[in-house]
Amino acid sequence: MSRVAKNPISIPKGMEVLLEDQFLTLKTAKGSLRQFVREEVVVSIDGGVLSFTPKEQFSNADALAGTLRALINNLVQGLVKGFERKLILVGVGYRAQLQGRTLNLTLGFSHPVTFAIPEGITIETPSQTEIVIKGIDRQQVGQVAANIRQFRPPEPYKGKGVKYSDEVIILKETKKKK
Repeated sequence: MSRVAKNPISIPKGMEVLLEDQFLTLKTAKGSLRQFVREEVVVSIDGGVLSFTPKEQFSNADALAGTLRALINNLVQGLVKGFERKLILVGVGYRAQLQGRTLNLTLGFSHPVTFAIPEGITIETPSQTEIVIKGIDRQQVGQVAANIRQFRPPEPYKGKGVKYSDEVIILKETKKKK
C-alpha cells in the first residue's frame, strides 16, 4: 500500500463531507469543492477521519489511492486556510493594476495586457510590481499564476518578466566580442 495513502485525513470541525456516487464533496463556510473518486480506491468516513484503501484486483490501485489522498488533503487545506501564490514583475515600467474583475498589466509590449479573473479567485496588488493570487482550489490558484506568468516569462539575460516570488533566475553571461 502507498505510504501516502496510509495516512488518514482528519476532518476539521465545521466541515461537511458527503460521498455520493463517485464524488466526494467537502463543504465549509468558505465554499465547497468536489473530487471524483475512481473505482480502484475505497474511501471510508469513520468519526471525522477519511481513510483510503486500494482495491486488490487493480494493478495501479496503490498509486491512485496515494494520489487521491493527496488531492483530497489539498481540498481540506484549501477550505480551511486557502492557498496563495505571489508573482513579482521585474523590469522598468512593468506594473499591474486591478480594475474590478480585470487585471491590467503593462509588460513592455506596445499594448496593455488584460487578464479576466476567473470565479473562485481573488487577486490583490499590494504594490505596482506585486500580484497576490488567492483561492481555495490549489490547482486553480497555480493555473492562474502560470497563465499570468506566461504573458512575459523571465528572460535569462536581464531577468526581466513575471516571476514567482520564490523563483530563482540564473542569469546568463552575454556574448563578448573577441
